[in-house]
Amino acid sequence: MTLPGLMQPAQLTIGSIFDRMRTIYPEGEVVSPEGRITYGAIADRILRLCSVLTERFGIHPGDRVATFGFNSSRHFELYYAVPLVGAVLHTVNVRLFPEQIEYVMNHAEDRVVFFDGDLAPNIEEIAPRLKTVDAFVGMGAATASGLSPLFDHDELIAATQPAPSLPNVPENAACGLCYTSGTTGMPKGVLSSHRGMWLHSLAQCTADCLGLREADRVFPIVPMFHAFAWGLPYSAPFTGAELIFHGSDTTSPNVGRLLQDERVTVTAAVPTIWKELLPHLQSGEFDISSVRGIYIGGSAVPQPLIEAYHALGSKIVQLWGMTETGPLACVSYPRRPHTSLDEKGLFELRAKTGTIMPGVELRIAAPDGKIMPWDGKSVGEIEVRGPWIAGAYYNDDSSDEKFHDGWLRTGDMAYVEPEAVFKIVDRAKDLVKSGGEWISSVELEGALLGHPKIRDAAVVGIKSAKWDERPVAVIVPRGEAPTLESIREFLAPNFAKWWLPDDVVVVDEIPKTSVGKLDKKVLRAKLGDLELP
Repeated sequence: MTLPGLMQPAQLTIGSIFDRMRTIYPEGEVVSPEGRITYGAIADRILRLCSVLTERFGIHPGDRVATFGFNSSRHFELYYAVPLVGAVLHTVNVRLFPEQIEYVMNHAEDRVVFFDGDLAPNIEEIAPRLKTVDAFVGMGAATASGLSPLFDHDELIAATQPAPSLPNVPENAACGLCYTSGTTGMPKGVLSSHRGMWLHSLAQCTADCLGLREADRVFPIVPMFHAFAWGLPYSAPFTGAELIFHGSDTTSPNVGRLLQDERVTVTAAVPTIWKELLPHLQSGEFDISSVRGIYIGGSAVPQPLIEAYHALGSKIVQLWGMTETGPLACVSYPRRPHTSLDEKGLFELRAKTGTIMPGVELRIAAPDGKIMPWDGKSVGEIEVRGPWIAGAYYNDDSSDEKFHDGWLRTGDMAYVEPEAVFKIVDRAKDLVKSGGEWISSVELEGALLGHPKIRDAAVVGIKSAKWDERPVAVIVPRGEAPTLESIREFLAPNFAKWWLPDDVVVVDEIPKTSVGKLDKKVLRAKLGDLELP
């Protein structure tokens, strides 16, 4: 029974974020390699792009439109134009292998592909095998002679009038499609709804998340082709915060220059970016004193990195999420129970995964499905649910393995403390089982990165005749490589003896996945012949 006097049934859509951006914050600025443009001016381009999609390409509600590009104002335009016409924005990870890119575009049944001009060869390679694509649009200089029909993004916008009206898109309609990074098997598609993305944006703006406000200048270094740049292209305009885009250049000199020159206040990226930038900051090459929050996700943040940036006057805040969690689900801030912690205790707290965001629920499940207590020691798999958490994979029969009882099984193993702070100890597949006991590769990796002679590190389990598995440290040294004995001595004060690695392998570079995480599948393959006593 519906009672009289209920609140208005307003729809939570990307369109409402867009309207707020263009009417309340038209003076806000977007900075990218293409130049500087106000929110008001880019809103006009977005409306013209809406006309391009519907009139030139015949895009209908529910159709998928692919983007294949880096962080730019043109990519930002598509973040809004595609969902505004009721279509689905499919951000394709440019770092996937060609056969994976071909697979996701065909699986999504993309109608049009917008691509960065310098990525034209990547699209040309697979274009003959794309089954549903009707047109290609170059964002920037497009010299892809092998693509047909081929259009230019800016020319299409200049030749088209702004859409006079937009369809009434329901909040439960799909607005975006992002595929997982595909470290095992082919990538899986995750559909986001307008309502989910709107609520995610609102949650990001709260004080105990990113606390975005109009005065902020937000620099998402995390790529727009993965996990929707952690939602920042939507949450920043939600409050009028300005946006800085770096194009394809994530080198430390370019990142440091933009942080300094654009007076960035909020920025986000995977740990690798901040590890590489650190020496430049320690030498005084760049001034990033304007930055109030460095948000890091994608993999666990090593405590030594948090301490190093603290020494420079910068605060690192750890985030946790995944493509399936739409994308953010957790933030690591000290809370009321932690007011008595000393500096050492606060560093240890900030290195933990954190507290689940409002709107998301979390539980820890044992392999037999039993729900584990929040006692700070019982380890199980993180399961989450909420309005921006995926409920199934897009058009994929494997969903039953990852989703059950209304919860998403994340594959991350963790414990939850009585104060509701949780810490991921490892991916389920990356835990090292030695003599029947579990060893966390994540904790060892974080400690190894604090060694003065180690630039990068990974820990993997290797077959052992006696113990089933034993940990091996794979390191990229700074200069002369440290010995196994010195590494064990360095780790010994903080770890049980049986946790210490039994061997060390020195490499020039540790393989990473397409989203910057340690690729332990490749590492295990390279170390496949290694066996320990």
